[in-house]
Amino acid sequence: MPGAPKSGGPATTMVAVPKHAAKSTTNWRKPVIIVALGVVVAVVVALVIAHGASHGGTPATSLHSAGNPAKAPTTTAPTTTTTTTLPPPGPGFVAGQVTAVGDSVMLDYQTPLQAAVPGISVDAAVSRQWDTGISILEQLKAQGQLGAKVVVALSTNGPITDADFDQMMSVLSGASRVVFVNDHVDQPWQDPNNAVLAAGAARYHNVVIADWATMAAQNPSWFGADGTHLAINGPGTAQLAALIANKLSGD
Repeated sequence: MPGAPKSGGPATTMVAVPKHAAKSTTNWRKPVIIVALGVVVAVVVALVIAHGASHGGTPATSLHSAGNPAKAPTTTAPTTTTTTTLPPPGPGFVAGQVTAVGDSVMLDYQTPLQAAVPGISVDAAVSRQWDTGISILEQLKAQGQLGAKVVVALSTNGPITDADFDQMMSVLSGASRVVFVNDHVDQPWQDPNNAVLAAGAARYHNVVIADWATMAAQNPSWFGADGTHLAINGPGTAQLAALIANKLSGD
């Protein structure tokens, strides 16, 4: 019979596929591939941008600024404090008190000195000599009225010697601190007296020098016609008072 399969072989059904169907299958794959490539490129670009931002763009520390700031480790540097501890006063000296004995120059700066050293007792007089000052200090000590810190400004009116200094210190040897104000005076004994004071300070551990001579020489406008006395309440009086106060405190 026409169209009947041949005997001895399997039946085969032939299906004709239109040419346009195969072509359409190929056409839909192209957009999918393009979209996939676009996604891959976008992902790669995003990763590159993120990598650059975290390493080369915004500093790492800025990442913490929005939340809790990252705290750098704190290091405490050792504190260095220079403190002068004065020895306790001996018998006859009053702890916490300051006594000043001087000549007419001290009268010039008495008020600023009392302001710079609250509670200081000042005993100053015109033309006072060194040995008179020794007697005053001896009397105050015997009466139990001599401060543990003492200011001596007594070498303006005449020469002094090492023996004079030692005699003064025989009275003041128990003081916690003794401040000697050196000389600025237009007299031949200025430099020798200042040398005696400096040598004495080197021999006694409780003695310091208020170097008025150097400060005064640098500021001649502070002085009156004699070059020795200061204008009352002038700038020089405050400077000298501050110098003495610093020496009393251990500077």
